[in-house]
Amino acid sequence: MDVLTVLLADHNVVLRLLRSLERAPREVEQARADLVTSLVITESGHEAVEEQYFWPLVRKMVPDGDVLADHAIEQEKTGKYLLRRLEDGPVGSPEFEEALATFVPAAREHINFEQTRVWPLLRQFCSTEQLEVVGEKMAAARKLAPTRPHPKTPAHPVVQKAGGMAVAALDRVRDLVTARRNRQPSGPWIRDRG
Repeated sequence: MDVLTVLLADHNVVLRLLRSLERAPREVEQARADLVTSLVITESGHEAVEEQYFWPLVRKMVPDGDVLADHAIEQEKTGKYLLRRLEDGPVGSPEFEEALATFVPAAREHINFEQTRVWPLLRQFCSTEQLEVVGEKMAAARKLAPTRPHPKTPAHPVVQKAGGMAVAALDRVRDLVTARRNRQPSGPWIRDRG
C-alpha cells in the first residue's frame, strides 16, 4: 500500500468524524465526547506517523520540501494543542466549543494543503516503489502510534521513532485503565462509516 493510500484512509476517517461532530446535537454530550475521543486517537496516531516517515520523504524528495514540511508541521502542532483542549475540556463548555470551532476548519485546511499542494509533488518526484516502501512503514508504525496528542514532543523523525514508542506505550496503558478505546461514537448523525 503506498503512502498516499495510507494517508487518504486516515484523512477520510478524520473528515467523517468532523462531519459527525458538526451534526451531533450539543445536548448529546456523551456521544460528542466519544466522537472527540475517536478524533483524538485517529489524529494523534496519524500525525506521529507522518512526522516519522511522510515529512522526511517530502523533505528529501520534493524541491522546497523543507518549506512544505515546516508549514504542515506547524499546522499539526497547532492541531495537537487544540486536540488536547478538546480532550481535556468538558464537552459543551465554552472552552471546548471554541477549540472545536477552531479545530474543524483548521483540520480541513491542513488536509487540503497536504492533498492539493504536497501530494501532487510527491507523485511527481517519487517512484511508485518509494511511495510503497514508505506506505508500508507507515501502516506498520500506525499500529503502535500514540493515541493522545503530545504537542511538546519535537516533530523530528528520530525523536518520534525513539520516544514515540515509549509515549505510545504509556498512552495505551492509560487507554486500557480508563477503557478509553472502548468508547465508540454512536447516534443517527454518524454516517459514512467504513
